[in-house]
Amino acid sequence: MGTRHVLILNWRDTLNPEGGGSEVYLERVAGELAARGHRVTLHCAAHGNAPADETTAAGVRVIRRGGRHTVYLRAALTYLAGLIGFGPLSRNALGRPDVIVDVCNGLPFLSPLYARRPVIALVHHVHREQWPVVLGPRLARLGWWIESRLAPWVYRHCRYVTVSEATRAELAVLGVDAARVVVVHNGTPEVASEPVPRTAHPSLIVLGRLVPHKRVEIALQAVAALADEMPGLELVVAGQGWWEQPLREYAESLHIEDRVRFTGFVTEQQKHELLCSAWVALTPSLKEGWGLTIVEAASRGTPTIAFHGAGGVAEALVDGESGMLADDIDDFVAKTGTLLRDGVQRAAMGEAARKHAASFTWEASGERFAELVMRRQRDHYLVP
Repeated sequence: MGTRHVLILNWRDTLNPEGGGSEVYLERVAGELAARGHRVTLHCAAHGNAPADETTAAGVRVIRRGGRHTVYLRAALTYLAGLIGFGPLSRNALGRPDVIVDVCNGLPFLSPLYARRPVIALVHHVHREQWPVVLGPRLARLGWWIESRLAPWVYRHCRYVTVSEATRAELAVLGVDAARVVVVHNGTPEVASEPVPRTAHPSLIVLGRLVPHKRVEIALQAVAALADEMPGLELVVAGQGWWEQPLREYAESLHIEDRVRFTGFVTEQQKHELLCSAWVALTPSLKEGWGLTIVEAASRGTPTIAFHGAGGVAEALVDGESGMLADDIDDFVAKTGTLLRDGVQRAAMGEAARKHAASFTWEASGERFAELVMRRQRDHYLVP
């Protein structure tokens, strides 16, 4: 069958301070491709946590150029310089890839405009609801126009990959033919450590980046609403981000600062221990392409409460079996209280969550992605 050179364009990598679940997905899929003999290169933004050029233990070359906003232009210049073979960027030459995976995380790289190669557009989720939260009204309109109008036109001849049926449906609303969209789910990270016991007191955890659209405030509201009934209730907020200080201030305004523990960055071992020990995990996010933290908690037997309409979370958990989906904030708070009170239901959901998470593997995801890469010669949508 042969092998391919796969160039991945994404603005972040897992070592980036703002990296999250979508970067974990890319890292694992890239590693699976490399394990199958493909040459894989990731071009992403530079940051202080890693060198400008390195090869990972999984065999993936990572090139870091540009910043959050300039990485898109630097990717195009580095690509073109590599093909031309001269100029100040030639030392970063990528060579001619067989396939480009262009990650459209709100803002796309628009690689079909300059790269005469087959392009796979990877979209974790559509950002309609997030643009106004992250940007002001004027820039939000521009961002949504790029994502909803410009990108579908630029990638009109490309195959799409997404991580959930929910995002596949959202792309269809934007005019992307469903026949061009392949769903490749996240795998569930392996649990290598021994389990630790649950806390003796009622405990909740929110795991992820601390940014506004994760809506950690709702978890704080749940604690405030249940505080009188459950004097020992504790919430652990595990993760880092620029929104931490406003969250701390909000906890103080609710008079629950003594019940909320902000951990900052956590190692894999610390994350494992926190997910094992919590009674219930909360994912109040506005939108998730999949919900990696949900299956991470599930693999430790910890059920999650999230929201209906929040994207792929409805596939990362089974409502009423491995977790609960809420209709609104009041329902979210009520379901949190219900699951904290009912140990029998919580244990049953935890076991169902563990089984559901085990059905998703990175090996299967990597194999599915590799099949897509290898089909480029036969797939109409991958012909440049």
